[in-house]
Amino acid sequence: MIKVFNHWFHRKTIAQVAVDLMFPVVCVILAAMWIGGGGRFELEKVAFYAVIFALTMIVFNTWLGIYQRVHSRTREETRARAVLSLYLAIPLAYGVFYLLSVAEVDRNFMLLSGLAALFTTLLRRVHSAHSQSGSILSHRVLVFGVGEEAENVGRVLRKSDPDIQIVGFYPCATETEIVVPAQVVLSQQMSLSDTAQSLKVDEIIVAVRERRGGALPLRELLDCKLSGVRVLDLASYFERALGQLRLDSLRVGWLIFGEGFRQNWRRTSIKRLFDVLVASSLLVLSLPVMLLTAILIVLEDGFSVFYRQERVGLDGRLFKVIKFRSMFNDAESDGKPRWATLDDDRVTRVGRLIRKLRIDELPQLYNVLVGDMSLVGPRPERPYFVDQLTRDIPFYAVRHSVKPGLTGWAQVMYQYGATVEDSVQKLQYDLYYVKNHTLFLDILILFQTVGVVLTGKGAR
Repeated sequence: MIKVFNHWFHRKTIAQVAVDLMFPVVCVILAAMWIGGGGRFELEKVAFYAVIFALTMIVFNTWLGIYQRVHSRTREETRARAVLSLYLAIPLAYGVFYLLSVAEVDRNFMLLSGLAALFTTLLRRVHSAHSQSGSILSHRVLVFGVGEEAENVGRVLRKSDPDIQIVGFYPCATETEIVVPAQVVLSQQMSLSDTAQSLKVDEIIVAVRERRGGALPLRELLDCKLSGVRVLDLASYFERALGQLRLDSLRVGWLIFGEGFRQNWRRTSIKRLFDVLVASSLLVLSLPVMLLTAILIVLEDGFSVFYRQERVGLDGRLFKVIKFRSMFNDAESDGKPRWATLDDDRVTRVGRLIRKLRIDELPQLYNVLVGDMSLVGPRPERPYFVDQLTRDIPFYAVRHSVKPGLTGWAQVMYQYGATVEDSVQKLQYDLYYVKNHTLFLDILILFQTVGVVLTGKGAR
């Protein structure tokens, strides 16, 4: 993992983006040199248009989820995204290279070179996403512990990153129960540091529940770290690898003494200025869509157009969130709050469409402008559910230390939630945002939100 502006990116993702940028550019330049006869073309101009093409395709591929490290997709789903990327690339390539002031035959040759390079990278991407063969970016991990926490981290490791090779589980002296399979338990005949060295381990993840009374071999862990092996506890690993703070690995001390959770006037001022500028622009651009939505809502189910509901905001303060009404007027006539669910029978036909496209959220730009919300942050919940979730879920109140958002890290990383269990999963992403939020992460989330809307991910 590589940290960029306080946010973790997988090294393979960065490598993929670098290849997708450089390979088409190099292929187009080589094509120009081949047909240019030693200098007919201005290579700087050719390279400029090739870079525009490559960068735009990286944007499209990001929106299509090509770079997401999702391992539950089938090969057909991955292939479908690659084919759609190619369909988008053809008109884009024609549009970009048409601007080049060269002969038609030369322009077409460079265009085909760029498309061939893109096709090659996408073909490789589909193959590598579902290949079980070893990778040059493979990562050898030793898990310290053999109990329940170790078994859990092993399961998450295998699911989250196929490039990780778990070399084994090293027993902790104080653990009495072995939960992991016996065949993956490493022998204690050699010390932990010697075992890590002999197995060429890149990283050790400490996965033991009890750490007091000499449970951890601190000297050996220090020797491993001094020899170049990274040593991480569970909370730090999940933060880096999954972009979440998992509740089952969190300790209050880690939250207090660890890095992050920086709330200062500079960050607050920059975030507020960014919110006002972007929200104002989006409000102006979306006015035609909002006007059409209002007309459709009235035609189907009459007034009112907007729906105001009490939500919990910064520091637990209450405010009224504004949305386009997507349910029938008598949706909660019994006065009892209920989770919105998939295929909710209270939703109108227009409501189902605007929910899918997230148009129902657009009036919340007003909440952003008046300061009740931010563009990016944990989604605000109703007081009834906040009281319930605060009782049932540890650290739930931490999410109220920042302003709620129109979109958030949990919204781009997790599907729409309608249960307490879903709220637990989304809280783990919200805690990551609260700990690591920067302007860079806000821009990244807004960018990924566009992809979520285009693909209909998490629509309810």
